[in-house]
Amino acid sequence: MRRRSFLRTGLTAGVALSVSATAATGSPTATQDSASNVSSTPQDATPSSYEPLGRVEIDRAAETVVGDDGEIAYVATTTGFATVDVSDPADPTVLAREGGITVDGTPLIEILDVEVDGDRLVVPGPANPTTEPVFHGFCCYDVSDPADPTPAIEPYETGFHIHNCYLEGDRLFVVSNGPPPAANELVIFDLGDDTVTERGRWALLDYDSSWEDLYWLARYVHDVYVQDDIAYLPFWNAGTYLLDVSDPDEPTYVSHVVDPELDRDEQRTLDDETAQYSLPGNDHYAAVDDAGDLMAVGREAWATGSDDPDGAGGIDLYDISDPTTPTHQASIDAPTADDESLGGTWTTAHNFELRGDRLYSAWYQGGVKIHDVSDPADPTELAAWRDAETTGFWTARILDPETAFVASSTEMISDVGTGELVTFPTDPDSGDTESGSDDGGAIGESIPGFTAATGATGLAGGMVGAAWLRRRLRS
Repeated sequence: MRRRSFLRTGLTAGVALSVSATAATGSPTATQDSASNVSSTPQDATPSSYEPLGRVEIDRAAETVVGDDGEIAYVATTTGFATVDVSDPADPTVLAREGGITVDGTPLIEILDVEVDGDRLVVPGPANPTTEPVFHGFCCYDVSDPADPTPAIEPYETGFHIHNCYLEGDRLFVVSNGPPPAANELVIFDLGDDTVTERGRWALLDYDSSWEDLYWLARYVHDVYVQDDIAYLPFWNAGTYLLDVSDPDEPTYVSHVVDPELDRDEQRTLDDETAQYSLPGNDHYAAVDDAGDLMAVGREAWATGSDDPDGAGGIDLYDISDPTTPTHQASIDAPTADDESLGGTWTTAHNFELRGDRLYSAWYQGGVKIHDVSDPADPTELAAWRDAETTGFWTARILDPETAFVASSTEMISDVGTGELVTFPTDPDSGDTESGSDDGGAIGESIPGFTAATGATGLAGGMVGAAWLRRRLRS
């Protein structure tokens, strides 16, 4: 694994960077070549006996979350969501599919994320800005009977696109982004008493106004994770920020981490479209372990031919036992490919989960991995599986630490199979499984992980093109 020097930050001023790109042109998305250039063979596994437990096809699968009991998975499907019984990991079964969601006749589209807590499921969208007449906000469902989800709470219109959110009890944490004068910020809602009330906001520009003169996508807040009253916010090239949200009306800054290799004076110009695609920077997703002592930050990036580092983004580990002074421990490199560019094989880090001493991660066509992070300064890979020709994994989520985790494979990468939900054993030495691989038809056009070809805007941070979605829906 690559070890790099990272800035150690406490209650210090933010580091401002100068980043730009031509992704704002909204040009057509890149088309991938064959996935066969990955440096492995199909169904490459470590150990060799490691294989999926079960799988079920789910069209347009994106983010997946798991219910409190570990028996139901909820999958975002761009136009709705699916509920899946995973109580028997060897035989995942779709219970319900909800699609074509509308609010007063206006469609809710580009649903790439869902969040569940208890009997409540939140469905937000659209994931990217669009000039189309669609609903901007979130809907809530009662999933006490996952086979029959029913609307609960009146849909709430935010007026901005929602790329990701996080639900904890009655509090919903939503990322809000937009070009100036909009601020890239966290918005906190209260869903108690079956009503929606906005509570507080925290914006990067309120903390460090020097970011204001930079292209807004360079400071895009891509996701949010909340645990024990601390919110973790990856702001792309601005780094990952920790906020105290114990008072939802007044979120306050705790600390942040940022890659010191990002020098404001050396940043690429807005005319260089690789700026949003390449390392350094690109903080895309963050999560913490059960104890809140270890934070993992994933970087979504591709090879662009720029200066070193140049390649797929990996996952960085930080000791946050003192959240005011995160300390970098180690970096986990992405799986390798002969061509790690946008037009090649996608092996960059996407979403993951820390549970106990294990990190369960998804790497698109790089497959899924399990790492032992009991010593975060020396993470050890325990198991890995990938079939780059038929799968492109969006996320990895624990069902039961003793038995299985689940990963959703997205068809929104060219030359991979249909969307599906795949279960894997948590025991790296499990050899009594069946792969059950189904080779679905590949879709002919791909979408870069963070470009939205909508109007005149391209987005950074794991975004799916709204234009692609509209074409697919029309077809």
